[in-house]
Amino acid sequence: MKPFVVAGGDAAGLSAASKCKRAAPDREVIVFEKGEWVSYAHCGTPYYVKGEVDGLTDLVSLSPADVAERGIDLRRGHEVTDVTEGSVTVVGPDGEFEQPYGDLLLATGAHAVQGPFDGLDRRGAFTLHGLPDAAAMRAFVDPDFDPATADIGPMDPERLRPLADAPVPETAAIVGGGYVGVELAEALSARGIEVHLFQRNEQLLPPFGAAIGDAVRAELNSEGVVVHTDTAVDSIAGGDRVERVEHADGTLDAEMAVVGVGIRPNTGLAEDAGATLGDSGAVAVDRYGRTDVEGVYAAGDCAEARHTVTGEPTWVPLGLTANRAGRAIGATVGGEPTPVGDVAGTAVVKAFEVSAGRAGFVGDESARAAGFEPVTETITAGSRSGYYPGAAETTVTLTADCGTGRVLGGSVVGTDRAAKRIDTLATALDAGHTVAELERLDLAYAPPFSPVWDPILVAAKVLAGRLE
Repeated sequence: MKPFVVAGGDAAGLSAASKCKRAAPDREVIVFEKGEWVSYAHCGTPYYVKGEVDGLTDLVSLSPADVAERGIDLRRGHEVTDVTEGSVTVVGPDGEFEQPYGDLLLATGAHAVQGPFDGLDRRGAFTLHGLPDAAAMRAFVDPDFDPATADIGPMDPERLRPLADAPVPETAAIVGGGYVGVELAEALSARGIEVHLFQRNEQLLPPFGAAIGDAVRAELNSEGVVVHTDTAVDSIAGGDRVERVEHADGTLDAEMAVVGVGIRPNTGLAEDAGATLGDSGAVAVDRYGRTDVEGVYAAGDCAEARHTVTGEPTWVPLGLTANRAGRAIGATVGGEPTPVGDVAGTAVVKAFEVSAGRAGFVGDESARAAGFEPVTETITAGSRSGYYPGAAETTVTLTADCGTGRVLGGSVVGTDRAAKRIDTLATALDAGHTVAELERLDLAYAPPFSPVWDPILVAAKVLAGRLE
């Protein structure tokens, strides 16, 4: 049998390779990774920049040695450049060669969008998409960072030397109010840097809804972050280094600029293979992660998935989505057909002391665009019994379909362990619960953890009244 070949050695790719090797130990599994890093936690990079994570290799889940112990042929520094029927073209240290495959997984990830302006080539300008980006940023903002002694894995210390030797910036401009922007605002503020966060539209974290956007903005402001909403950045200006950011309302003098305006799926290899792209721009796949090309799968940030609520394709580039889909594809290739699972876009984010979560459709606009007749309620309730120390306000937004009563989604925000309450809602979405069924869930109660009526149940009670 020809090998199972994987293009991409991060979450989806190595999850698939590992599961396939366990399910079919005799199957040859080859993983090509064009970079030096494999199986790492991208979501941990802001906390490495902040200094809460000490070493870059602490973010690595599987080392190359771990991968080898699993019997996987991992080849770093090898880039798959073309896909034809039954074979891929690979460029490595020893030149170009053809590798036949029986099954192929495209786990090529995504790339950071650089925005509609120039200036990212200046020293002090960054995006954050991968461990090399995180190391570069840490070298620039950490006065104690020494490339010669820092835990930076396979990176060449001299690549970071100019950044480490530069003066630590006093002011930083962050372009984009999504996950990266919000998390880095906290990280850079913790370094004593004055942070200005620019968002093109009026709300931070748009997919999380207005309640969370407002709460996060208030928290950032209270911690000294200057938030500029409805403010587009025009350019990152200066000479060899960043000196200022020019925006719709004027100019900000700054020695550092971070662009976090989103990512786009890497679909070039899929298109070479003849695979269809979905409306999202990511690779279209079926419930088993198969493209419409025989023997070719796609998973992770380059691929679509099916939405839990609508049953339609969507693109949700998140860590669990990639790991789960990769594992399922590995099982399928290994002889155990396994669906990759649906996604609800469940996500959490932290801004200083505020944590927030979202799942499904948040608010009426997106739900109505998906063909539902939505009704939404927002409530605020205590996170614990009122007499127990540590109780804090928790705000829940819940959306349902008026005709069927089905729960469509919602959000949670607060300062006392609020974000993980979203898992209750995500489970209800997966089960297809109505608001009445959500209201009747038997959730745990004890004063240190929750009031008798958990905030999710309170929101369901109030929304049920609207539906009646």
